[in-house]
Amino acid sequence: MLVAAAVCPCPPLLVPEVATGAALELDAARAACTDVVGLLAAARPDRLYVVGPADEGAHGVFPAGSTGSFAGFGVDLSVRLGDSVPPGGVPATPGGGTADDGGGRPAADRPLPASLAVGAWLLGRAAWADAPIEGLGVDPTATPDVCAGIGRGLADSAERVALLVMGDGSACRTVKAPGYLDERAAGFDAEAARALGTADAAALLALEPELAYELKAAGRAPWQVLAGAAEGADLDGRLLFEDAPYGVGYFVAAWS
Repeated sequence: MLVAAAVCPCPPLLVPEVATGAALELDAARAACTDVVGLLAAARPDRLYVVGPADEGAHGVFPAGSTGSFAGFGVDLSVRLGDSVPPGGVPATPGGGTADDGGGRPAADRPLPASLAVGAWLLGRAAWADAPIEGLGVDPTATPDVCAGIGRGLADSAERVALLVMGDGSACRTVKAPGYLDERAAGFDAEAARALGTADAAALLALEPELAYELKAAGRAPWQVLAGAAEGADLDGRLLFEDAPYGVGYFVAAWS
């Protein structure tokens, strides 16, 4: 059963080493993310799932120990899902060797998608050690019904389940935004923020995939996974942060 969820944006710019000169502009978002991850720990979950959008080829499960890199963003920094992040990158696996996904294949052979790498960085920054972790890369084109079904499966996997849900709102809030200005973006983000801030699962499931795609809102599918997981959980929501730096909607919310 879902007992808590944290919603965070997933731009690699959250990582100060990636943001470099613009690092201070996202300090408020980083602080809110730190707070909301702390609220997850307070829920005493048996299992934590990190859920985020993933491009084709990166959908599916990423076990604890999977690694991700920000090298594609010009930074020599790596993270490992489930470990604290020391200065300089991935910590050594206890006893040496490479983390294994449980099937004999090194987890590092399948790198984390960017959204889960940011989630792993947030958890490492918070020194998460409160429950076993697993990552889930979600197809951003998945239908609301498919997303809700995935969420129900996660909620049923343990007695006390928590989710760290990574995803951005529209990327079309200004003329300098990645998707340029779209007059529909502000309304889409306002409804998403309201639904996330009030734990309105029905409203999240009502977000239109086609509109979300046109507005480059990568959070739509992960949010709908959250909505499915929350069915019957009777959780309350709280919006900790809402802004659109760089013309992209970023939200931080807590459900408990």
